[in-house]
Amino acid sequence: MCAVSENLGPINGRFAPSPTGELHLGNLRTALVAWLSARSQGGRFIVRMEDLDRVTSSRAHEAQQLADLEAVGIDWDGDVVRQSERFAIYDDAIKRLGESGHVYECFCTRREIREAASAPHGELPDGAYPGTCRALSTAERERRTRDGRRPALRLRTNGQRLRFDDRLVGASEGAVDDVVLRRNDGVPAYNLAVVVDDAAQGVTEVVRGDDLLSSTPRQMMLIDLLGFRPHRYLHVPLAVTPDGVRLAKRHGAVTLGQLAARGVSADEVRWLLARTLGLAGESDRPTPQQLVERFAVTRIPRSPWVVDDVFLG
Repeated sequence: MCAVSENLGPINGRFAPSPTGELHLGNLRTALVAWLSARSQGGRFIVRMEDLDRVTSSRAHEAQQLADLEAVGIDWDGDVVRQSERFAIYDDAIKRLGESGHVYECFCTRREIREAASAPHGELPDGAYPGTCRALSTAERERRTRDGRRPALRLRTNGQRLRFDDRLVGASEGAVDDVVLRRNDGVPAYNLAVVVDDAAQGVTEVVRGDDLLSSTPRQMMLIDLLGFRPHRYLHVPLAVTPDGVRLAKRHGAVTLGQLAARGVSADEVRWLLARTLGLAGESDRPTPQQLVERFAVTRIPRSPWVVDDVFLG
C-alpha cells in the first residue's frame, strides 16, 4: 500500500502543536516549513491544538503559541480546532473500526507493556507492542475486568508493511503494530485523533519533524481502514544541540520569550530559521511573503539543524 498521490487537488497544510508550553526554535522551524509549503502552493493552512492531555495542556500555553506563530509571520485560515472538544468524533471512528473487527481490548499494565515492547519481535518498529492481549479468550478478559484492570483499546493488525514517498526523505517503508486507539482512562490516542482530524479538516499535506517518520505507516493504516483520502508527507530534520540531543526548552534560550530577553527580535528569529532552510543569506532579511516565493523542498537540508551554542548558553 502507498498513501502518497501527487494528484490530491488543492493543498491544505497544518501545524498541530500540543499546548503544554512555549514553542522552541525547532517547533517554530517545522511550523514555518509547513506554512511555507502550503502557501507556496497556493494552499490553505490551519492550526490545530492537540490538547488531548487536559492535565498538561492549557489555554494560556495555547494563546502564547498562537502569538509566537504570528510573531514570526505565520498566519492561518479559519478557527483553531481543539482536540479536547472532539472526543465524540474519535469515539465514532473507534466504533467503526470495532464494527469491522479491527479493535481489541488490552489489559496490560505499563510495566508489562515496557517488557513486551523491549523483547525482540521481528520486523515491528522498535518499542512496538507485540499483541500480548490480541488473542485473549472471553473468560480471560472477564477475569482481568474482575481484577480491576481497565482496558485500553488497540488496533488489530497483522504486521503489515506500508510504503510511502516522503517529499524530502524519499521512499520509506515500515511495519504497523497494534497501536493504542484509546487509553485505559478513556482518552483517545494521538495516532487515532490526528488521522480523524486531518480527514475532517481536509488536510492533504502533513509536514512535521522526522522523529514521527515511524508513525506514518500506523496512520496510513488507519486512513485506509476508515476510508479517508491519503496525504502527502514531508518530514523535516529536527533541531538538535551540538552533542546531538533533540532540542528542548531546558537547553537554554530557545523560545521567543527567552530570546527577546536577550535582545533577539521575532523578525531576527524568522531570519535565522530562513537561513537554516537555505532561504536567506547573511545580510538578506526577507519578508514572510518573500520566503513563500523562494521556498522549495529541495533547499531544505537533509541533516539535523545543530543549534548554535550562542542560544544554549
